[in-house]
Amino acid sequence: MFSHPQQKKTSSLKTDRPLLQRRGILAAGLALSAGGWWVGGHAEAADQLMNDASPSDILTYLYSGNERFAAGAPMAKHRDIDRVRQVAKEQKPFAAFLGCADSRVPIEIVFDQGFGDLFVTRIAGNIASSENVGSLEFGTLVLGAKVLFVLGHSNCGAVAATIKADDVPGQISGLFQHIRPAAKESKGDLAAAVEINVRNQATTLSESSPVIAKLIREGKLVVVGGVYDLNTGKVTPVKLPDLGA
Repeated sequence: MFSHPQQKKTSSLKTDRPLLQRRGILAAGLALSAGGWWVGGHAEAADQLMNDASPSDILTYLYSGNERFAAGAPMAKHRDIDRVRQVAKEQKPFAAFLGCADSRVPIEIVFDQGFGDLFVTRIAGNIASSENVGSLEFGTLVLGAKVLFVLGHSNCGAVAATIKADDVPGQISGLFQHIRPAAKESKGDLAAAVEINVRNQATTLSESSPVIAKLIREGKLVVVGGVYDLNTGKVTPVKLPDLGA
């Protein structure tokens, strides 16, 4: 759908045998899959491994989950009542998302995750409104999410409406001011506008929030973007400017 550089997969997650034995993670069952690595077994040990992972490792983990989903082979872990009870008292999501409200893009399912894994905000057009920025500050600074992912999707109605620029009822047009720069730059190309809008909103998040900017500078957070294809189920990365500058 969009051309993009191959995501760099890192191995900075500590998986050497002595360390795993000290932390009891071997009991959790660290396994390798074709698309990357995943964690199974004891939930608490698996969560500890995620806590120790770098932002780059977590991004690889997310894309591996999407690969499983798009291939029709999701593990669908963390989606049972035991997981519900485990996270009832406390949440420690490893990634935060700014996504579109479109009913066809359920983010936890798209990335093959479950209860307590992702901190998700959704709004038509995946725009970085002040309310969403505040929520994502909470998800990253307070809850500790290490990846902040802006997810657009193909054939986005909010982006299409912004390009068309017809009169709309109610407060729908309040979205247009956030999406208009992408619509203008794309010269009416919907697919291009969706990608540009992801880039713009990610930049807004990184530059308008001192909280998020500080986390990026400290290496505690990465901000990334992608576009979900409604037909294939695949998420394609969007190349962003250097948001840590």
